[in-house]
Amino acid sequence: MPATMAPSVAGSRTDVEVTTAPDSATIAAQKEHEAESDDEEDTFSDTGSEDDFVQKIHDSDDAWPFASEPNDETCTASEAHALRMRLRKVGHKQFIYETLFTTKMTVKKLCTAFAFDLPYNKRTADNYFRSLGHLIQRELGRRRALPQYKTIDHAANLLREKKNIIVITGAGISTSLGIPDFRSKTTGFYELLKEQGYYEPEEVFDLDDFDTNPSKFYNVAGGILPTLGYTSPTHAFVALLQKHHKLLTNYTQNIDNIESYANIEPSRLIQCHGSWATASCRKCGHKVKGEEIFGDVRLKRIARCQECQNNLALASAAKRKRRPNGQTKPKKRYALDSDSESDGQYDIPEPGVMKPDITFFGEQLPDIFFQRISLDRPEIDSKNGRIIEHSDEHQRQKRSDLNNEPYGPVDLVIVIGTSMKVAPVSDIPNYIPHEIPHILISREPVKHIEFDINLLGDCDPIVAELCRRAGLDLQHSMLNQNQAVDVQPYDEDHDNMFTVVVRKPRT
Repeated sequence: MPATMAPSVAGSRTDVEVTTAPDSATIAAQKEHEAESDDEEDTFSDTGSEDDFVQKIHDSDDAWPFASEPNDETCTASEAHALRMRLRKVGHKQFIYETLFTTKMTVKKLCTAFAFDLPYNKRTADNYFRSLGHLIQRELGRRRALPQYKTIDHAANLLREKKNIIVITGAGISTSLGIPDFRSKTTGFYELLKEQGYYEPEEVFDLDDFDTNPSKFYNVAGGILPTLGYTSPTHAFVALLQKHHKLLTNYTQNIDNIESYANIEPSRLIQCHGSWATASCRKCGHKVKGEEIFGDVRLKRIARCQECQNNLALASAAKRKRRPNGQTKPKKRYALDSDSESDGQYDIPEPGVMKPDITFFGEQLPDIFFQRISLDRPEIDSKNGRIIEHSDEHQRQKRSDLNNEPYGPVDLVIVIGTSMKVAPVSDIPNYIPHEIPHILISREPVKHIEFDINLLGDCDPIVAELCRRAGLDLQHSMLNQNQAVDVQPYDEDHDNMFTVVVRKPRT
């Protein structure tokens, strides 16, 4: 991600990231060597765009196609780890020289070190080398876990000590209220859409599809409507940080607008993907409170713009006034008249369709997202790469958007209830200086980002336990104030990853 996080580069809601490719000399030398020896059948179009190919790179993050035994085609997990560490130690030029020329490793195998594996042949050689460039650049830009933070007690200490906390939230913080998340394998909203016959569930949130056929959205949107007035314990946790003047910004990917019910101050809240808070007419732009279309959404009925309806009624009344006795004389039409040639003069006027102000795929994220993250990020000295320390007064003058403390910059990032798969929000951990500690609270590990502390399980009891250990009084009707949790290592390979499960009461 560019240091400016410019909207022109990362401005729309997407899963694609674009970086750079290896130099042409490297491509030419190694491509000629490899393409002669591999004629596998291609499984994707060699005429596709580079963006299409980069999409496959991003999608491969969760595949982790490592071999169980060493071979010439695919890296094992230990080989992949060693190669990634070597890249970071010697840089990309020396790394490419050592792997592709000295050890004669194939580009196909090298790419699997970065969790990318597709057939390689003459037709795909160019794309494969471009992909290697993307993979190397992305790897070099990723943050690395800080070794001094590992456990839940470290997390509690950070929560107690830090004063400028960014909280990134996803749909997982609302599931305890009965609102499904999007990507869970069995209960996620996208899985429910697949059961209803949607081959690509994301198409429900495609803006062009909405304008063409809004009924597609209205037929299913009732499943993600918020329950008015209710909050989860995790929403209360974010509000508690605000109460203790610790919340710098809550970047929420949620569209349910529950943060407003939790009284998160608008100056502390960035709704990255919009929300149900308001809805706008696609024809005239008239904006209303989102609650005004909830009834239509529940009935699976397309909501129409009342402002358009009023204007059409006024126009119709004015037209009738121009004729005696309210009689109208329609313009004569002939059999050979064509609708395609009428320029709409005979179309029946219709009010516009109301669209909730959710950021659909392909839409630009609000400018405030990019402005805010640039302000929250510490300034970096270009000469030595270190964070520049400023006085509180400097920060106060810089942050005219905030009415009270904290003014930043960020000193702790907490990610809760999100798989961090949608850019540009997923790029935030790599944009924030890597020495800023990061905590993940989620049901599943996030493999493509290295967090310092990973607490896996339901977020509500985890934030309650963190508050208990940090000496913060989190109150919520859904919490058992006497809860106890069991904290266990997630596996043998990660010393900073733990499952947190509420202990069952003895019977």
